[in-house]
Amino acid sequence: MLAFIVRRLMQAVAVMITVAFIAFMLFQYVGDPVVFLLGQDATPEQIHALRSALGLDRSFVVQFWHFLVHAAQGEFGLSLRQGAKVSRLLAERLPATLELTLVSALLALAFGIPMGVYAALRRGSFSSQLLMTLSLLGVSLPTFLIGILLILVFAVTLGWFPSFGRGEVVQIGWWSTGLLSAKGWHHIALPAITLAIFQLTLIMRLVRAEMLEVLRTDYIKFARARGLSSRVIHFGHALKNTLVPVMTITGLQLGGLIAFAIITETVFQWPGMGLLFIQSVTFADIPVMAAYLCLIALFFVLINLMVDLLYFAVDPRLRVDRAGGH
Repeated sequence: MLAFIVRRLMQAVAVMITVAFIAFMLFQYVGDPVVFLLGQDATPEQIHALRSALGLDRSFVVQFWHFLVHAAQGEFGLSLRQGAKVSRLLAERLPATLELTLVSALLALAFGIPMGVYAALRRGSFSSQLLMTLSLLGVSLPTFLIGILLILVFAVTLGWFPSFGRGEVVQIGWWSTGLLSAKGWHHIALPAITLAIFQLTLIMRLVRAEMLEVLRTDYIKFARARGLSSRVIHFGHALKNTLVPVMTITGLQLGGLIAFAIITETVFQWPGMGLLFIQSVTFADIPVMAAYLCLIALFFVLINLMVDLLYFAVDPRLRVDRAGGH
């Protein structure tokens, strides 16, 4: 187990160094921060002085090393557009993104797993076929189009939900949340549904496929031959083994929710990190772009690491295989 954790941690460090190098290259090839800070009318003396102050006159290796050290401390300099520390800007936007992602993930799991089980157990029925047809729409339609349709129907036509913003938030220390207020839930409903639909349909189709596969195995046939009830077979044996691979995919999709919330945040003007990133791209705000890239990669690495460890703990075959190989 310890060797498994050490190996995964080494892989995670290697991935983060690679991502940090890609983010660092933004400073080298995407505009000149000195020009952004001083403007086109700056004198050569001013440009030289600022380059020296920022360390841009040092060698490539030294600059990258300093970038790594500061990135490990969560420091990415100042935003070229807002003039504030990038770490503070991300800290202000992080709660909104994580809140939206969490609600979307819970919606996807709460509806996707039962719908997948139902579609597998009622295979061939009209309701099951209807669910599979709707799931194709959920997988195929772009997220931005789903968001626009929901705004058109539920915000513009019916007027049930607001079409933008986060609503009323409650401040708990440095953390802000809208989940403790009615207006907060009212505002998060449409963005969360928009972000959850693709994940929900993906989980549903995956659960159905895995459930059908498990129901064909020999131990399920033996369980039926022993006279066990359908409820025990379906939910005590089949579903338990179905959720092992589903757990892996769901964990990776959670990282995807954080990364691709950028589209939903843009459509609904949700004040999260995704909207901040879009604004930074518009103004070529390189420090914010680099910090966002590193932070999203860190989320992916941490989630992937936790899923690997959880998968190792849940599936006894992995422990047996590694013990035998050792």
